[in-house]
Amino acid sequence: MTNFFLQALAEVGNPSVLGLIIIGVLFGIVGGSIPGFTVTMAILVVFPFTFAMDPVSGVSLMVGVFVGGYSGGIVSGVMLGIPGTPSSITTVYDGYPMAQRGEPGRALGIGVMASFLGTLISVAVLVFFGPLIASFSMNFRPWEITALIVFALTLVAGLSNGALLKGLLAAAIGLLITTVGYDRNSNLRFDFDLPALGSGFEMLPVMIGVFAFSQLLGNIEKLNDEKSSAQKIDTNVTIPYGLIMKDIASQKLNTLRSSLIGSLIGALPGTGGTVANFVSYDQAKKFSRHPEEFGKGTPSGIVASEASNSAVAGGAFVPTLALGIPGDLPMAIMMGVLILHGITPGPMMFEQNPVLVGAIYASLLIGAIAMVLCNLLLVRWFAKISLIPQQILVPAVLMLCAIGAYALNNNVFDIWVLFIFGVIGYLLWKAGVPLTPLILGVVLGNNLERQLFRALELDPNWLTFLTRPLSALFLALAVASVVFSLYQDRKVKRLQQTTRSP
Repeated sequence: MTNFFLQALAEVGNPSVLGLIIIGVLFGIVGGSIPGFTVTMAILVVFPFTFAMDPVSGVSLMVGVFVGGYSGGIVSGVMLGIPGTPSSITTVYDGYPMAQRGEPGRALGIGVMASFLGTLISVAVLVFFGPLIASFSMNFRPWEITALIVFALTLVAGLSNGALLKGLLAAAIGLLITTVGYDRNSNLRFDFDLPALGSGFEMLPVMIGVFAFSQLLGNIEKLNDEKSSAQKIDTNVTIPYGLIMKDIASQKLNTLRSSLIGSLIGALPGTGGTVANFVSYDQAKKFSRHPEEFGKGTPSGIVASEASNSAVAGGAFVPTLALGIPGDLPMAIMMGVLILHGITPGPMMFEQNPVLVGAIYASLLIGAIAMVLCNLLLVRWFAKISLIPQQILVPAVLMLCAIGAYALNNNVFDIWVLFIFGVIGYLLWKAGVPLTPLILGVVLGNNLERQLFRALELDPNWLTFLTRPLSALFLALAVASVVFSLYQDRKVKRLQQTTRSP
């Protein structure tokens, strides 16, 4: 493994790849800094630019966006009191009050350093546990993989902001989309006499349409939202480096605990940064000697929030690389990048593409360093970016989305796919249907169908899924996840209520 990592480090150390990581980090920070843009949107916009790249360059660029995006959410959270991404909601509780009392530089500096340390700890988790899980899953047969995908879909659907049935419906719609076109026996399905549908829908236009385009339409609706009138902070930010070092030094246990919570939750399919954010904030408050200071601008709250949501980055790679199951929506898109380059994430990836796995480790490390340097050196300009009006942002991003969809095959039909699924996604969002399960259904649908058919070809008896121990275990977990999700949704809502009124 050491040799492969050194070889990967040499490839990632190439100046052109280093440049891509830095560009990715900068774009991710900018994306995370703009309220409503989110790290997922930033990843989707950059996705098409990886088409012409080799796998290491493409993945390195995406990892840069991923790392930068999770840290960028702190900027708008501190400067505007509006979280740039859902995973930085609790950052606002203490970051914004600290900025209001005249210390925006301190709040941003603490958040950036906590993000840096959280990312480093999560990389260590990925390095130690990723190969172990992959080695264990090497014995998985089609029955186990099918059951595992079903488990992942139910887990994700169940954790859909309290909308269990709607989440399951969204996952089913995602799976249905992947059935368009020819099946394994060359039977044409759901083509509606349109030759362009013979090969099915391309993943990229569907993902951009469902998530990015629909969200842009939602942003247009929110232009007059009362939050836009929130009190704004002076953007002439100065970082007090000495004070920040003292703050971070006094938060060692909080940083380690929050980072481990973020890594663990990130490694669970279907959870992600938002859950990690609330859980770590709650734990920091419970372990604190001064819980009454939470929500009033304490460094402990910022550290807990930012260390945990950044640690999700490394943790989320564990199931994605080791099992081929994306932990959250950004990971689903990252998995799409790998598939686009002909690489199938899963147990065999560690054997067949060890250099690429090592490149991901190295990109995370380098991305974390680039993130902290970019944030500390350029935070004043990032703070100004957070004030970009949506009237300018929405058309610009929409144009980039359309260009990205067209660039996939130089096909105008893909732009129509983007707009059609954008409208569908917008209508589903208006109806309260979560879009993340739909996207994961699109990403996992083809593999689910392939593994299910292979299992039934080997043994037509459906009961085999229940007689094989691991397969039965995953199916049992799928049922349990639906029940557990109801409990967890209620718990998160309670945490939201208690943390907002400390």
